[in-house]
Amino acid sequence: MTFWLVQAFNGLSFAMLLFLLAAGLSIAYGLMGILNLAHGSFYLLGAYLGLTVINYTNSFFLAVLCAIAAVTILGMIMQRLFLRRFYKNPLAQILLTFGFVFIIGDVCHLLWGGNPQVLAKPVLFEASFRFGSVVIPSYRVFVIGLGLLVALGLWLLQEKTSIGAVIRAGVDDEEMTRGLGINTPFLFTVVFGVGAGLAALAGVIGGPFVGAYHGADIEILLLALVVVIIGGAGSLKGAFVGSLLVGLLDNFAKALLPEFALFAIFGLMALVLLVRPAGLCGKP
Repeated sequence: MTFWLVQAFNGLSFAMLLFLLAAGLSIAYGLMGILNLAHGSFYLLGAYLGLTVINYTNSFFLAVLCAIAAVTILGMIMQRLFLRRFYKNPLAQILLTFGFVFIIGDVCHLLWGGNPQVLAKPVLFEASFRFGSVVIPSYRVFVIGLGLLVALGLWLLQEKTSIGAVIRAGVDDEEMTRGLGINTPFLFTVVFGVGAGLAALAGVIGGPFVGAYHGADIEILLLALVVVIIGGAGSLKGAFVGSLLVGLLDNFAKALLPEFALFAIFGLMALVLLVRPAGLCGKP
């Protein structure tokens, strides 16, 4: 029983990390039709920036703020100067963002080296909780709580505010939204930047138990893409449901049958595509 509880808890914390990453990727693709293969690079860059700030200031909170701010600005610049001209051109988007994967990856390797590094946990969350024979790290409780708060905040923003209404209108009919006098290009830039910032947040938050290392951008991107495909592109609910499924399945598969961990995840994706090609929560 202890084994199952611990694995479920670890899977849930990893699922919340995946949600932070996949939410921005899903919204950007659903709103603008941009498949950003550099989204995993935003995650890795955020982790390394957070590591640097922690080393210099010993402040995890400041590391989170600096990483989010820097990567958000980078994402907005990338969308405004490069991706903006390639709407409705998925091949150009894939090639361009794949180029950014190599550029950001090489820059990170040059500045931080190729050795895996782990971010220091906040002092506040260094302890663990014990329930009988079950030991639960307080930091993973923090990650789960943060993921749920971000999910709630994004849902409230999307469903209960005028900004969310404008975003939904832009998803459904961009031309009509622009005809109403709404500056959709600026809106898309901001949304893309917010998605990049969420990826950076995931990088810093995941740094203490996932780490930062060369190649993590590709690995985490693959999982985020699986989450988006399973949940449905453009659906915040789908990103949340997909993250739970992938996070729990990945953790249990690695614990029980590590040789078939990737097969389990991609097998689930194939099954969902076979039964519901638009994803579990996507529009048919």
